[in-house]
Amino acid sequence: MTTPIPFSTALRERSSGAHSGSESAGFMADLLKGEGTREDYVALVAQHWFIYEALEGAAERMRRDPVASVFISDKLTRLPALEADLAFLIGDDWTQRITPLPTTERYVARIRQVGATWAGGFVAHHYTRYLGDLSGGLFIGKLMARRFGFETNGIGFYIFGDIADPKAFKDVYREQLDAAPWDEAEKQRVIDEVLLAYRFNTELFDDLARAKADAAA
Repeated sequence: MTTPIPFSTALRERSSGAHSGSESAGFMADLLKGEGTREDYVALVAQHWFIYEALEGAAERMRRDPVASVFISDKLTRLPALEADLAFLIGDDWTQRITPLPTTERYVARIRQVGATWAGGFVAHHYTRYLGDLSGGLFIGKLMARRFGFETNGIGFYIFGDIADPKAFKDVYREQLDAAPWDEAEKQRVIDEVLLAYRFNTELFDDLARAKADAAA
């Protein structure tokens, strides 16, 4: 008898191609290779603020949901760190100086929609962002620190001071995914939503590259 594949494993396997495609998008690839500028990094941080403002607002609404609430942890909260990073990188008037790109607006609208109506969809976006932050995000933070001479100011988003062991945290998160009371149809819907989240990320990198080209023209 074949042993069923745990949902967390199926989710990771089904989304691995989309994940790799997002990371290899030109704008992000350039930033990781050291070819991006400090301004490129700041532009990315600014878009992150809009995304996490929506995601963490949705988390507050989902705290009473019996399924979604299991995944919500204050240890993951990124908004205060993002706001401190933007104040350092842009200045105290950063709120007046950043605007969402078109993909960010669509991404935020989707997070708010599922975050108000669908626990599985919320978890899909929560998983895509935070487990990514606890994986490649930690590497990106160290890379940006070396590239631009940051210590903690400017890369606070990538520092999870309340999570001593990211791997152990991710392992528990995946166990929670495996224990979620979803039937096969709902699991497929969650996987589809994760793929949508990755598509938003890839398209955001395209938007950032386009905005950079327009500014240079």
